[in-house]
Parts: sequence; C-alpha cells; structure tokens
Amino acid sequence: MSRLWIGLGAFSGFIAVGMAALAAHGLDSIGPARLQMLRNAVQMQGWHALALIGCGLWALRSGSTLADVAGAAFTLGTIFFCGAVYALSLGQAPVGFLAPFGGALLMIGWLLLCISAISGR
Repeated sequence: MSRLWIGLGAFSGFIAVGMAALAAHGLDSIGPARLQMLRNAVQMQGWHALALIGCGLWALRSGSTLADVAGAAFTLGTIFFCGAVYALSLGQAPVGFLAPFGGALLMIGWLLLCISAISGR
C-alpha cells in the first residue's frame, strides 16, 4: 500500500499545482470570494498530498496498518473536501455538503497518523 499512497500523493500534488496555475492565471472572472475559496482548496490539497507521501513512507518503514488507514482517510478527505470546494468555486455545483465530511476525514487521517507514529503500529 505504501507505493499507492506515495503515487496518490504525487498525483494529488500534480493536480494542486495545476489548479494553482489556473487560479493564478485564468480565473479572475469568477470573482475574489470564489477565487479565494479555490486557493484555499489548492492549499489544503497541497498539504494533504505531502501527508499522503508521508503515510506511504511511514507505512513502508513501520509496516503500520494505521498509516494505511490514514492514507485512505487523506485520499477520500481530499477528494470530498477539495473536490466540493473546487466545484463550488468554479461552477456553483450543489456538492458543498461533501466538504464537511471531507474535512472530518482529513482530521481523522491526521489523528490516525499520529496514533500510528506514537504507537509504532
């Protein structure tokens, strides 16, 4: 699973950089509030791309099952949170209800990674 988290983290980072470029160079027309929403989602995605890579490296080193569960939480949380915020900021799609669920998954991912590191499991 460690290679999966590292690969998903790298791909998520790729998407975050692309979205950041789009926000910086092509989306002035969406307005400042929606542009800030998009930038916030880009930042969250970038941080959680690194978290996924960290999960992969920790799982590889420790064999931790909790690191794998944290990686799954980070992946789903990024999809739900960032995806919902991207959809809202770019097209006002009615998927905003997914953002809190995604945010909770991101928080759970951090907690699981913490427990895994402290317990060594």
